[in-house]
Amino acid sequence: MKIGFDNKKYIELQSQNIRDRIAKFGGKLYMEFGGKLFDDYHAARVLPGFEPDAKVKMLLELKDEAEVVIVINADAIEKNKRRGDLGITYDLDTMRLIDAFREIGLFVGSVVITCYTGQPSAEAFEKRLTSLGIKVYRHYPIKDYPSNISIIASDEGFGKNDYVETSRKLVVVTAPGPGSGKMATCLSQLYHEHKRGVEAGYAKFETFPIWNLPLKHPVNVAYEAATADLNDINMIDPFHLEAYNKMAVNYNRDIEIFPVLNSILETILGESPYKSPTDMGVNMAGFAISDDAVVREAACQEVLRRYYSALVSARQGMGEASDSAKIELLMKQVGVTVKDRPVVEAALKKAEDTNSPAVAIELADGTIITGKTSSLLGASASLLLNCLKYLAGIPDDIDLISPTVIEPIQKLKTEILGNHNPRLHMDEILIALSICAVTSDAARKALDNSYKLRGLEAHSSVILSRVDENVFRKLGINITFEPKYQTKKLYHN
Repeated sequence: MKIGFDNKKYIELQSQNIRDRIAKFGGKLYMEFGGKLFDDYHAARVLPGFEPDAKVKMLLELKDEAEVVIVINADAIEKNKRRGDLGITYDLDTMRLIDAFREIGLFVGSVVITCYTGQPSAEAFEKRLTSLGIKVYRHYPIKDYPSNISIIASDEGFGKNDYVETSRKLVVVTAPGPGSGKMATCLSQLYHEHKRGVEAGYAKFETFPIWNLPLKHPVNVAYEAATADLNDINMIDPFHLEAYNKMAVNYNRDIEIFPVLNSILETILGESPYKSPTDMGVNMAGFAISDDAVVREAACQEVLRRYYSALVSARQGMGEASDSAKIELLMKQVGVTVKDRPVVEAALKKAEDTNSPAVAIELADGTIITGKTSSLLGASASLLLNCLKYLAGIPDDIDLISPTVIEPIQKLKTEILGNHNPRLHMDEILIALSICAVTSDAARKALDNSYKLRGLEAHSSVILSRVDENVFRKLGINITFEPKYQTKKLYHN
């Protein structure tokens, strides 16, 4: 994979700018962290060289000065809201995040349940966390938030919220997903700190859109495609332009809320430290781009991937048809069509030729490998074996896994475990291949080349099972699907 981003430089620049921001506010900063902290694969895809855990590594540079506060909306708990990428509920993801932070040595101070109105599920979750020794605080809905500033910045507004006790200079406020109340939690803390005579400030950890790239740069367009379901639109920041006579890119929600946020800051602090929403962000990603052509190409591919993702979401009833229509317009802005994703045509042609589901992958040298459905293997499992053979230089006529190994696994699946589909999935093939590698040099050589799959592009002629989709993700392969199922059944697992 071509590299277009200097991850080390980014971590150094971002860490230093956060330290500067802490100093600016007298030694205490509440920093809102949006997006994913441990697994920012969007950034890794559009900025090749960006490591998915770069944000965490940056925080580890500030390890002794930082603590984490995780925010979760009580309504999200009550409605069992789930993370689309992991398939787990927000309350479970909160505990997953706590474990993940602790494992790398970052201090998790507490959990804040926002919009609390006595929801039974939220109360049960609070009880569960408390029994595990985790501090939990409640924040309540504020009438006319965020427009009624006189109420918000008063004892009837932020004053009703629990004061979250913190002990470090940098308080990282993060959440399982959007709409959790991160910004409101930061502002509530500013209100309480100011009443206690403590100097503290607020800032946002930003990655996208990248403020110092052009508005229609493919990296920024890819962010707009990724948030099409949220109706986010990239815009020139008018406040920044007026204050500094400089162009800066931001997005509609931050720009729309800035006058209100600015007024809240003025009410709490006496004077707002910011002249624009761009000022609020700490975002040095643009300064770490080392090859603009590489990131442009990568971002264009991300727009195409988001297009297929939107089509599939609509087909599954989890998205709107209008989302893919918006992304089609973005595709035109960056000058790409589905023909710019060669694996699409290859997968569809293989499916047509075999009259069954097929998958195609493009290797680093431009070679396209396909996999078809057979009596033994699903298309994805077939693709994986074909791909590893090619990468390891193993002739096609050599079986990496003997049919005598596959057949007992099929018998286990159907006769003992009660599955209807006897074909092996990717995870089962990898386990079988690992077993064969003990005695087979060819199987061992094939497995040794699996690292070369990371960053490759693939496409399936049908929506894949969750099992195969997860294996593609774990192998680092960027997979897209056609928006149709293999069968006409109503239930698909």
